[in-house]
Amino acid sequence: MKPRKITEGVSWCGAIDWDRRLFDALIPLPDGTTYNAYLVEGSDKTALLDTVDPATEEVLFDYLSGVERIDYLVAHHAEQDHAGLIGSVLEKYPEARVLCTPKCKALLIDELHIDAGRADAVEDGAAVPLGGKTLEFIHMPWVHWPDTMVTYLREDRLLFSCDFFGSHLAVNDLYVQDEGRVYEAAKRYYAEIMMPFRKLIQKHLKKLEGHDVAAILPSHGPAHERPEFIVDAYRDWSSDTPKNVAVIPYISMHDSTRRMVDHLVRALTDRGVTVERFNLEDADIGKLAMALVDAATIIVGTPTVLGGTHPKVVYAAYLANALRPKAKFGSVVASHGWASKAVEQVAELVSGLKLDIVPPVLIKGAPRDEDFKALDELADGIAAKHEEAGLL
Repeated sequence: MKPRKITEGVSWCGAIDWDRRLFDALIPLPDGTTYNAYLVEGSDKTALLDTVDPATEEVLFDYLSGVERIDYLVAHHAEQDHAGLIGSVLEKYPEARVLCTPKCKALLIDELHIDAGRADAVEDGAAVPLGGKTLEFIHMPWVHWPDTMVTYLREDRLLFSCDFFGSHLAVNDLYVQDEGRVYEAAKRYYAEIMMPFRKLIQKHLKKLEGHDVAAILPSHGPAHERPEFIVDAYRDWSSDTPKNVAVIPYISMHDSTRRMVDHLVRALTDRGVTVERFNLEDADIGKLAMALVDAATIIVGTPTVLGGTHPKVVYAAYLANALRPKAKFGSVVASHGWASKAVEQVAELVSGLKLDIVPPVLIKGAPRDEDFKALDELADGIAAKHEEAGLL
């Protein structure tokens, strides 16, 4: 196969993984993914930007079979889906040198045992000429590892953005064709790996404003010929202002918690609050993460198991705390038989979010009329918080 031409001297030589369904033994991939590598050929030198996941090694080297020389191998990020074949490329092209951030160099040595003598750490803003094409390196730490950088091809105004602006989406189109589909995939991608670093992403978006970008070419998913589509989405997702949304992850063992949640959903809806409801028995955890991107309020619903929170609720609460969404308010609805520490446990699990807690509702046994009244009061309190924040 020949590399797929993007523009004169710039080609795609990545791999499409149609069947992969899990990333990092954690992140669901309902639509597969791509591992995007790019070849930039100047009149004097040639650069390969990233490699592909080792599982798709044959695909990369099939594309490279007609490439006689590679002078630079740009490693944007040391994770194996980008860097896993660096050793194999260096073996095939003994003249090639790895260009990466100082932190990436250290990680490549530790994780992949790359020969330190063949890797050069580049400074933020450094430029490498290829002959009629110039690669400018822009450090973007914590998008989503500390080692990340992106590359700007000055003459063609192309931004090779690594994981920034990416989407886990297996498609054979080089560029976005269905913005609705890509928006959802990119939002899932942002929610699952980028959201914890949204404050840094705000700064990185400003840093990119000084570059005239004609197209964004990420390391996963299709490229963006309309950069403002994905940049505007990232500005929205990473902003400090949530939307008028309450997210309710819950599970119910003997129907009490489910009845509480159903009543609360209706009460919040009657008060103008949009609700995203997730039964943790079988919820897609990626969709829960997506809902948290916009949420102003998180309400956890749990029965009591051995005196405490249900294990699946523990997982969801831990995940929310780790993802650090911009939610402002929180509460708990819980049921128990004889005693419970569920409310205290949930509060501890999400303590990193610094939520303004609306008084929880904890009931004994099946809900009674007074319990439904307490849920109505909880809905009143949440709607009032949203209104005070200018969301409702």
